[in-house]
Amino acid sequence: MSRARILLADDHSMVVDAFRKLLEPEFEIVGTASDGRELVTSALELRPDVIVVDIGMPLFSAIDVRRDLKLLLPFTKFIALAMNEDWEVTAKAVKPWATAYLLKKSAGLELVRAIRESLKGKTYVTRLGRDPRESTIREPRPVQDKGLTARQREVLQLLSEGRTMKETAAFLHVTPRTVAFHKYRIMEEFGLKTNADLVRFAIREGVVSAF
Repeated sequence: MSRARILLADDHSMVVDAFRKLLEPEFEIVGTASDGRELVTSALELRPDVIVVDIGMPLFSAIDVRRDLKLLLPFTKFIALAMNEDWEVTAKAVKPWATAYLLKKSAGLELVRAIRESLKGKTYVTRLGRDPRESTIREPRPVQDKGLTARQREVLQLLSEGRTMKETAAFLHVTPRTVAFHKYRIMEEFGLKTNADLVRFAIREGVVSAF
């Protein structure tokens, strides 16, 4: 029986090496990618059965790259890895394009299982700290006639994808202080209290996709 073909996408070489050692006994690693542009090129050339991707790596737009890959590779399974434990981010990541969602800190223990489940056509979500049905997240204030600036939308999208302020700053070629300024200006102007509120607001504004 042929082994499932896996493409690993992460900008940290040590993580890629660790995943390769973990997966090679059972799966065939056909390639790696270190940013979104390289991921698209490699994925279309190799057409793997599964792509394991860190959603925080450079040039990995939540809208463009994911939509393009999902449309061009409809039978490929996507395993999303992230640092963010927020259920809003989980739902946003899994439903539109991924068949599994793992936290990077637990991926080593669960990755094989997630790939197996995905190949069976099932969805796998790592155990997170809070059930969304128990959420007490406040609803943001109505936007009214206020609007986001272009820079605010960029910052909002990247943070809502699960990137840190430092990662967002590097992606936009600005300082972390600038990102923090825009983040807290958005939260103040639109009555947002938590990071979860920020993600919900981004979904409502169409900055990122939900289900």
